[in-house]
Amino acid sequence: MSRGRFDVAVAGGGVVGAAAALALARLGLSVVLVEGRAPPPWSRDRPDLRVFAFAHDNAALLDSIGAWAGIAGRDGRPNRLQPYRMMRVWDAAGGGELAFDADRVGRPELGWIVENALLVDRLWACLAEAGVALRCPARVEALEQDAAGVRLRLDDGRAVAARIALAADGAGSTLRALAGIGVEGHGYGQSGVVGYVRTAIGHGDTAWQRFLPGGPLAFLPFEGGACSIVWSLPTDEAEAALAMDDRGFGHALERAFDRRLGSVEPCSARAAFPLRLQLAQRFAAGRVLLLGDAAHVMHPLAGQGVNIGLRDVAALRDSIASALERRQAWDTPQRIGRWARLRRSESTLAARAFDVINRVYTSEAPPAVLLRGHALGLAGRLPPVAGALWRRAAGL
Repeated sequence: MSRGRFDVAVAGGGVVGAAAALALARLGLSVVLVEGRAPPPWSRDRPDLRVFAFAHDNAALLDSIGAWAGIAGRDGRPNRLQPYRMMRVWDAAGGGELAFDADRVGRPELGWIVENALLVDRLWACLAEAGVALRCPARVEALEQDAAGVRLRLDDGRAVAARIALAADGAGSTLRALAGIGVEGHGYGQSGVVGYVRTAIGHGDTAWQRFLPGGPLAFLPFEGGACSIVWSLPTDEAEAALAMDDRGFGHALERAFDRRLGSVEPCSARAAFPLRLQLAQRFAAGRVLLLGDAAHVMHPLAGQGVNIGLRDVAALRDSIASALERRQAWDTPQRIGRWARLRRSESTLAARAFDVINRVYTSEAPPAVLLRGHALGLAGRLPPVAGALWRRAAGL
């Protein structure tokens, strides 16, 4: 497809950017997606180390834009989607444990563990059919905007003009910087160590998380009886964990996880990524809107990062759809500003809440230890409280 001017230009072709491009194209808007590198095809033989605990509302979003059938394997293509039906959370120091299962929300599952690479692969497979134009490989290197629209200069010498631009190009977003939007936040001094392991005791379709003084350790159920682990550790300890041999790393995981799943045997490579809290000071500047990691980066302890990014997309899609249905202008400053304020409010609340939880559960001060043990125990004994927590996390 070749157009001189588009309704929407999206910078960044990850899960959030590709979903945004597809969702708005399904509304009948002309959309161009700018991405520096085409994603490699998903492979059943090479599990992606990056996985998400995917929520129901976002599965519904992807289903509505034609991508979920491929992710769930309903179209006959190979896939790898692991449901989780229970969550168990406990604290190493303060005692207290919280468990919740899907029966309490009347669902067959609380959500799904799904690889980043599978999501991106299936979203990209839908782009051409939806009429999304691609500029790939290309990156945004300059921005001009006025009251009527934006103009992006790409590093391949081409230019893209659109009514609005969406920055979905990650935590170090170039488009966000070009729009003059600053960020606030801090590093945690932690890194998240990820990999796959096999355990002597089956995972039971359960997402497990134990709070430890150095940070939370999660065992997420994966296909074939394996678990995806996400271990938040002080940076120097994370580096040491990467340097261990498989036997030593397995023993370290067993001890840290209180042998809940018995012996642990690593079965993949390992990687680590630095953890930080980062929030954009605004989610829109003129006709540039921020989505996903370009807008908010939060601690992975609740696995909500990509879910909140896709809720940015759903809210924008719904706002534009409402305007189109009423035959109103969908890109007015008032409508853009309303979306930006609502999304920043929700994202800030979530990010700050996870920040507080991480601080409380990594503190060894006696008051914090007593508080967190009682908090988990109390939530477990009050079904309405626990239900509200899990319904929110599961997107119900």
